[in-house]
Amino acid sequence: MENRKLRIGVFGSARGIDLAHQLVSSKDAALVAVCDKYEPALERCRQMTSKAGCEGITFYSDFEDFFNHDMDAVVLANYAYQHAPYAIRFLKSGRHVLSEVLTCATLSEAVGLIEAVEQSGMIYSYAENYGYTPARWEMRRRYRNGDIGEVLYAEGEYLHDCTSDPLNLWHLLTYGQREHWRNRCYSTFYCTHSLGPILQMTGLRPVKVIGLETPNPQYCRDVGITYAAGGIEMVMLENGGIVRSTHGNIKHTKTQSHYVLNGTKGALRCLPNGDVEAYIEDGHTPYKQRYTTYTPPVVMEEAATSGHGGADFFTTYYFIRSILGDEEAKKNIINVYDAVDMCIPGILGYRSICNNNVWVEIPNLRNREARDAFRNDTFCTFPDVAGDMLVPNNIHDPAPLPQEVYDRQKALWDEYEAAGGDA
Repeated sequence: MENRKLRIGVFGSARGIDLAHQLVSSKDAALVAVCDKYEPALERCRQMTSKAGCEGITFYSDFEDFFNHDMDAVVLANYAYQHAPYAIRFLKSGRHVLSEVLTCATLSEAVGLIEAVEQSGMIYSYAENYGYTPARWEMRRRYRNGDIGEVLYAEGEYLHDCTSDPLNLWHLLTYGQREHWRNRCYSTFYCTHSLGPILQMTGLRPVKVIGLETPNPQYCRDVGITYAAGGIEMVMLENGGIVRSTHGNIKHTKTQSHYVLNGTKGALRCLPNGDVEAYIEDGHTPYKQRYTTYTPPVVMEEAATSGHGGADFFTTYYFIRSILGDEEAKKNIINVYDAVDMCIPGILGYRSICNNNVWVEIPNLRNREARDAFRNDTFCTFPDVAGDMLVPNNIHDPAPLPQEVYDRQKALWDEYEAAGGDA
């Protein structure tokens, strides 16, 4: 590639503003375009880039105009269930893609996305940031170094109750819209913050899943959430190990995210303060001395001020460096195959739930011969995607909520917007 900065656009400026912030400080890339249909979100990006002294950025409210902008790569931060179709279109046009969570909404989209990456030769990277914090990256290093042997059991938790103070976020996340995708998704959909880091640490592929879910409690229904408060995937890995992945609007204490690896020679855990706790059996160390707690090393100083504990820096940094041919960066991005592996256990976990919690095989879509069975599989809860494979997002009480629930959320959103807020 010629000696110039990569030109990168951002589609979706609510979550996208955090990733745009990483781009404006990049030595190797320039933010050249931002697109969002919601003007206040665009204005927030304008203010951020202006404050950073950036010039020459074009802001679009029309996607087609944005798509036609001259750029080398795009960051997709649009609605979470719509990433794959846009990724496929950009890849086919010769642009590299960094996709925010989630990878795809259906197995059909997973197949299409993988084949678009293979056919285009473009870089695709998944911005599942929870694996890049110092503690979780250290757990990855030590596991791949063989320090705790083969994983037998692991836990990944991402508990984020968006319904109650001080995290009363639901009207901000849905704009008070009854048909917003967050009100249409299901208990196991948003699984990659819990499962993703475990797969990233171990490098192992998931092969089977059972889905489980909690009831749909009143505190969720009060804000318009019609699906279960919590989703759980029990995932079997290719080595026979088991992962419990738990996530959703579940009440929690001070720890929202929690990760543990239990192996044949020891165990690793990340603590709420960012330290790593390790237990290592080596055959001669006294039992009590096998336990250590330490602060993991800093990976890169530049990451210290970025969001999500420094993790946002790495998703954009490794993506940019991979485009520029950095082989080490290519090892550290989450490629399309691993991204799909992080996402489809949630899709198939809900299929398990809808079928009385049976085990469901997870296909290895790296293999071309495995893809045809899922090429037209649109099973999901999103009406504009599912076609005749639409399923309800609540197996306990599928009756719709009264409109006044959503009217209250819309009133809260209108009040927030009138006060000059943004989401």
